[in-house]
Amino acid sequence: GWLAGQPEALDKFLAGSGISGAELRDAAGSPDLTIALFDFLLANEPFLLAFCEASESDAPAIHRARQALQPENF
Repeated sequence: GWLAGQPEALDKFLAGSGISGAELRDAAGSPDLTIALFDFLLANEPFLLAFCEASESDAPAIHRARQALQPENF
């Protein structure tokens, strides 16, 4: 996906999440990984804006999607 094509964002995500590249591949598409990615994007505006442009979305939509996945922890 998008993250794999963004070396700087990928490095920061892996460093911040503590998971390895192999664990990332194994977790691809899982709700927990999606939540972690949304949290990362929402905390890193430059990457959020790049993701939004690539996905033809906007920041409020990412925020709503994150909240919908796990509203009790948001």
